[in-house]
Amino acid sequence: MKKTYLYPMQNNQTIFGIRAIIEAINSGKELEKIYLQREVKSSLMKELAIEIKKNKIASSYVPIEKLNKLSKYQNHQGAVAKISEIAFTNLEELLEKLTEQKEAPLFLLLDQITDVRNFGAIIRTAECTNVNGIIIPNHGSAPLNADAIKTSAGAAFKIPICKVEHIKDALFMLQASDIQIVSITEKTEDLIYTVDLKKPTALIMGSEQRGISPSVLKMSDAKAKLPLLGEIESLNVSVACGIALYEVIRQRM
Repeated sequence: MKKTYLYPMQNNQTIFGIRAIIEAINSGKELEKIYLQREVKSSLMKELAIEIKKNKIASSYVPIEKLNKLSKYQNHQGAVAKISEIAFTNLEELLEKLTEQKEAPLFLLLDQITDVRNFGAIIRTAECTNVNGIIIPNHGSAPLNADAIKTSAGAAFKIPICKVEHIKDALFMLQASDIQIVSITEKTEDLIYTVDLKKPTALIMGSEQRGISPSVLKMSDAKAKLPLLGEIESLNVSVACGIALYEVIRQRM
């Protein structure tokens, strides 16, 4: 059997070698993402693919040049995985814990936000505004990597972050716990100041390019927009998120 390796890369750890990655999954390590070489068709690679699907781990096929760079030209066997620095929180367990408290919980859902620095800035603001949990999808979201953690000024270590297979899964759970879903979107005439945010609330923020998914918008209990008085049609998503969160604080104070 060929030897596999585990070594630190910047602030993350990177595992390469198919068997090493399978063992990491089975040991319960939180993997940020797995990078695969499409041309590799071994039985061991098929086993890894099964584990990726079963455990709902983010993955993508990349050219061998990227795998070589990630592994520093060691024997990666066509697979490289990054271990997340952050241990993600189970949403169901977090909801159960929060519903026992008397205070109105506040959640933040990020739909299709892929910019790492925006992600980090949002985490920082969320921690400053006492958000009880941030929810991101397993696929199509910015990675919680060293850049995001640095931009968050360490806030990523202080606030629960939950990963779900689909944002809609989280919405069903939140609504079942009597938490209202408020989408921050320009596709409404209602300003955020007219929405009652003193109730248990989950705010949804979408990407600057695509906004919130139409199917997610349909599930919202309320839609709210921020007033834009200039000629530019949108705010940076991390700035918009900060304004929305501080409106929640204003109402609750």
